[in-house]
Amino acid sequence: MEGPARVTISLAVAANSKITISKENYLKAIAEAEAEGEPVIAATVSRWLNVSAPAVTMAIRRLKRDSYITVDGKGNIFLTAEGRRIADRILQRHHLIERMLVEIFGMEWYKVHEEAERLEHAVSEDFEQLLVRKLPPGLLCPHGNDVEVTSPLRRRELGWIPLAEVERSTVVRVKSVYERDRELLEYLDGLNVQPGAQLEVLQRNYDDTITFEVAGRKEQLGVSVAARVWVQVEPVLARR
Repeated sequence: MEGPARVTISLAVAANSKITISKENYLKAIAEAEAEGEPVIAATVSRWLNVSAPAVTMAIRRLKRDSYITVDGKGNIFLTAEGRRIADRILQRHHLIERMLVEIFGMEWYKVHEEAERLEHAVSEDFEQLLVRKLPPGLLCPHGNDVEVTSPLRRRELGWIPLAEVERSTVVRVKSVYERDRELLEYLDGLNVQPGAQLEVLQRNYDDTITFEVAGRKEQLGVSVAARVWVQVEPVLARR
């Protein structure tokens, strides 16, 4: 979902809607892939959820039958209003659970995505409302992401760029990181590259790596990994 205005997410579920965990996962994946700017076709969903092509084909048939999605003549998948409402509800619960695990229980930031994936389907509306009241409104998740899935275009409108595009001798602040890869998150944590960290790009190297300084240490990162870290250039006065 794009746009600066925050979207009020309905928490009510239609009384006659029989939504399974599997369907919720598919709808959320479609919404996330769409927001990342990808053309959402069956192959996209298969890769996003790491499930077989035949399984995706059957799931798409069921979602289309239940009026959660539409599919055009080229195979492009679109959420209906009801499908998007359900995806938004799951995304909000995921966001709240991630924040709860870090802000209340102190879990490591790189672990909470997987925990939220498991818990998001079990949260009742009553517990969700308790989390809404308990957690300060408007804050980002531990990975720097809003409750609304923010597209690459929207990130650039906010003045963010991928770390892979930063020129040498530039000081930046990490804003968000790709959260669906646990190994990536643990790797970045070991380098002290996480939302809020300040780093200076020292050199762009011939071997497709970037040398940077963070927390007083020099580190290197491949550009393919750096492309998954979104940063904002710090004002000149912040530089040494």
